[in-house]
Amino acid sequence: MRDVRNTSDEQFVAVSGDAEATLDVRVANLDCENDAAKIQRALGGAPGVSKITVYPKAARVSVRFAAGTTSADSLKNQLRDLGFPAQGPTTMVARPRPWRNPRVVTSALSGVLLLTGWLLSRGGAPEVAATAVFIASLIIGGYYFGREAIEELLLEREVGIELLMATAAVVATLMGEPFEGAMLAFLYSMSEAAEGYTGEKTRAAVKALMNLAPRTARVRRDGGEVDIPAEEVKAGDVFVVLPGQSMPTDGEVVIGQSSVDQAPVTGESVPVEKNVGDTVFAGTINGEGALEVRATKAFADNTIARIIHMVEEAQERKGNSERFIERFGKRYSPAVLAIGILIAILPPLLTDAAWREWIARATVFIVAAAPCALVISIPIALVATLGTAARRGVLIKGGVFVEDLAKVRVVALDKTGTITHGAPEVTDMILLAGSPLAAERVLAAAAGIESRSQHPLARAILRYAKSRGVTPASITDFRSLTGAGAAARLDSANGGQEVLVGSPALFERELRVSLGEVAADVSRFQMEGKTVIVVGDAGSAWSILAIRDNVRPNAASAIRALHASGVRTVAMLTGDNERTARAIAREVGIDEVYADLTPEDKAGIVRNLTARDGHVAMVGDGVNDAPALAEATVGVAMGAAGTDVALETADVALMADDLDKLVYALRLARRHERVVRQNLALSVIVITVLVVGAVLGQLTLPLAVIGHEMSEFVVIASGLRMLRG
Repeated sequence: MRDVRNTSDEQFVAVSGDAEATLDVRVANLDCENDAAKIQRALGGAPGVSKITVYPKAARVSVRFAAGTTSADSLKNQLRDLGFPAQGPTTMVARPRPWRNPRVVTSALSGVLLLTGWLLSRGGAPEVAATAVFIASLIIGGYYFGREAIEELLLEREVGIELLMATAAVVATLMGEPFEGAMLAFLYSMSEAAEGYTGEKTRAAVKALMNLAPRTARVRRDGGEVDIPAEEVKAGDVFVVLPGQSMPTDGEVVIGQSSVDQAPVTGESVPVEKNVGDTVFAGTINGEGALEVRATKAFADNTIARIIHMVEEAQERKGNSERFIERFGKRYSPAVLAIGILIAILPPLLTDAAWREWIARATVFIVAAAPCALVISIPIALVATLGTAARRGVLIKGGVFVEDLAKVRVVALDKTGTITHGAPEVTDMILLAGSPLAAERVLAAAAGIESRSQHPLARAILRYAKSRGVTPASITDFRSLTGAGAAARLDSANGGQEVLVGSPALFERELRVSLGEVAADVSRFQMEGKTVIVVGDAGSAWSILAIRDNVRPNAASAIRALHASGVRTVAMLTGDNERTARAIAREVGIDEVYADLTPEDKAGIVRNLTARDGHVAMVGDGVNDAPALAEATVGVAMGAAGTDVALETADVALMADDLDKLVYALRLARRHERVVRQNLALSVIVITVLVVGAVLGQLTLPLAVIGHEMSEFVVIASGLRMLRG
């Protein structure tokens, strides 16, 4: 027996009598991995807690616990006591104003004391007074990062950047340079304080997504309309959306007609007409007409909520380069400390060099070699990239897929629904000279017969008749002609004739009916990739209809843009016949065509393309193309908004049916790659210059600190460029 109850910020699940629950909340003051480690240590060993996951980039904590042993309120109290008060799942916590932020206040106070001490030393005050003020500046400025350094060393058994900085500041002071030690503590504390605000900037895209859905919803209850918090909307509720308002959750239109701006979710630039039975997504904006919509998903499960959760989880999934830098940093920082110690002791021990000079050089070396800019160069750009992509209707599932997208040189496209609309349309209708019926009556007869069929081509004829204002004729004696078409008799009011609708082969080979003057048109239409349907009776053909799954208007320009962005080969994979596939390929500029394929065949083709050309992106609908999507380096689902399977299975989900989104994703990934390379190069160059200067004794501690911090700020600013879409 399974019992599920949802509240605004926790989910309770009872299985086999053992009550378990998950607390999922956003918290304040969660900025970095050190904060995440602190929460892990504090709650990981708490009674009843079985699993804890911390998302530092999203400022979110998820705790699985035994409901009989502890409670959500108790865990929230522990988080509050740790300095991370819970805020609820739909609140993106804003950083406090600088004057209310303890890290900013202590850094500012450290700076004031540093200036005071310098003025005292310059004004002839006793040296002990200036030294005392400098030490106070060091202690206050170094309080937070010094405490993190000790916790990391003692509890995590790791040497981090904070320990390098704290060691350098203390050693400088002990060596009789309290001004340098205090300056280091002040400048590094300032960069640490600014880091939280940088993190908030990278969360701006997710915050913008959260703000798309309204805070309240007008719901029909007991014959009237009431306003309730949006998070209380349940599946089955009917809510009213007035012109200009946003949809509180996903649903289906039950009353009304309007255009809806879906750009906030899918990135589509043109509003989409919505009628009764059409789907709407949370966060999209209603146009000119009032709509009544039946909710198909609760607020917590709607499209916006799922995108937000997926973006946040993607931001925590590190790419290969980020994981490498992290592993490198864990070995590099201890190595820097060890080399610093060797620089301090070996020259004086092995030669008559002065201890003071080499300890000073070692101190400067430790600051100069600290890998702050190097470590932050990749994650800051990645988080910004993922958030920006989501805001533009492209959901990338993690850092590794951003890296893989940047390497893609071959794009394989499914035809139906990707290059084409996925719904066949009548493109041409020609009436033969000897037809006994007028064009509208021929179309009515064909529509009457096709109304009994579920074939996609039949639905295309019915849509065409409707668009021409033609009502399907009443028929009797319907029979299907397997693999060839269908036949029926018009009712007596329409003449009672037997009418056949089928392929040219049905008329020419089986009925021996000549198509006469339209035979050339039939061949031409077939060469253009169109399916030809003939309408007539057993003795003559009356009309031909040409039907094709039309190419998307932007398909050709999107494929040109793919080539321009660095894609060498664009291939089309389809289960359609060779002739139709090649006609469409010529029209849009496809390089390679693979037709008559099963889903398994498509996977094999993708495997071969990967072996031949390297990184391949496969674009499909996320369902029928699942084997090929899984086989590709990057599987891309197109038109994924509202499609659970596509959102879950693809590595990249394009929320709209728009190939231009794929072009955007590739260009964004390549821009991310360039920014990361620039950041890494800058970081390595700065560290190299500072280290050489430190070892040669040409660099003072204040200059090393300033160079170190400036490089960090430059790298952060460079990474934040990815916030520009």
